[in-house]
Amino acid sequence: MTDLRQDTRDSFAEIFGRDADGVWSAPGRVNLIGEHTDYNEGFVLPLAINRRTVAALGLRDDRIVRVGSSFADELVEIDLADLGPEVLSGWSAYPLGVAWALGEFGADLDAVPGFDVLIDSNVPVGAGLSSSAAIESAVAVALNEVWQLGLDRQTLAKVGQRAENVAVGAPTGIMDQSASLLGERDSVVFLDCRTLDAQVVPLGLEAAGLEMLIIDTGVEHSHATGGYADRRASCEAGAAALGVESLRDVSVADLDRARELLDDVTFRRVRHVVTEDQRVLDTVRTLREHGPAAIGELLDASHRSMRDDFEISVPELDLAVETAQANGAIGARMTGGGFGGSAIALVPSDAMSRVLVALDGAFAEHGFGQPDLFTVSASEGAKREN
Repeated sequence: MTDLRQDTRDSFAEIFGRDADGVWSAPGRVNLIGEHTDYNEGFVLPLAINRRTVAALGLRDDRIVRVGSSFADELVEIDLADLGPEVLSGWSAYPLGVAWALGEFGADLDAVPGFDVLIDSNVPVGAGLSSSAAIESAVAVALNEVWQLGLDRQTLAKVGQRAENVAVGAPTGIMDQSASLLGERDSVVFLDCRTLDAQVVPLGLEAAGLEMLIIDTGVEHSHATGGYADRRASCEAGAAALGVESLRDVSVADLDRARELLDDVTFRRVRHVVTEDQRVLDTVRTLREHGPAAIGELLDASHRSMRDDFEISVPELDLAVETAQANGAIGARMTGGGFGGSAIALVPSDAMSRVLVALDGAFAEHGFGQPDLFTVSASEGAKREN
């Protein structure tokens, strides 16, 4: 991480011909449990991970914004006066969308100066680890400081979500930005997506002799494309048919009535969200009362629900989960929006080598590309680095 910070600062100076005013970073996230519940005003349980996006930023004495990154050759330049969702596209819509969205939350974009920013990251892109929210959160905390806006972390999470929904065009909830901004070491963030109340819950993996394995299948997904939007539309249709504001207001006990009112596909979408909300609550209680070694079956049940009811898994994810479970993981599930990306597995430290070998072998046997396998730990949220 130290090298990434210094490399980004050095590259900023090389590209822009001056030193950055500072370097800020924000983590990617893994969702322990609670998938597609966030935009249904439900509960989620993500953790910030020790893979981060770094933003080196310096204010200008004019109104120009220039954005560069390690993953694109060109600089994108725009005048603050021209900043708006309709002119943003590609990767630069994430950082520029944040600048625009800050104006929606009180920043006077007619009065603030322009800036140069350079972004680098070791959060895998397309892996379901929220590389996008890491960009948004790093830029948000940087601009909040240098523009002296004084916004709190919950508001910055709304800024990031607004940027992603409107500037990028992805209908995501607020979980990813909240995890990136509110995360703490060795803890998960228990977030109520209706009230935005957040509690930090100790995770305690190391003390339990467990590690969190990420199985990046290499199957890329995009939230701005159809499958995610279709699932969200089904949830909204189900809530309307049931006469509630959102699926947050439907309990497991209501599912028999829902089955009578809804077509089969919509019912299964609703059932996933309603039972997943309950699994989040059960996981929080179990962590507090019994620790992480007791949550495996909840993770397994979450994956089955996403595979069968929400239908957002893919063969590579199912293979990853089944192989990890069969070789010593106490629980495993796909994580993220689905249609690709990563699975997570909680693995006893003494079983990790067996799980890794089994995963490589299983993917090869099925003719899939080799997965990227790495462990993560729960990390602190977005912050100024230097």
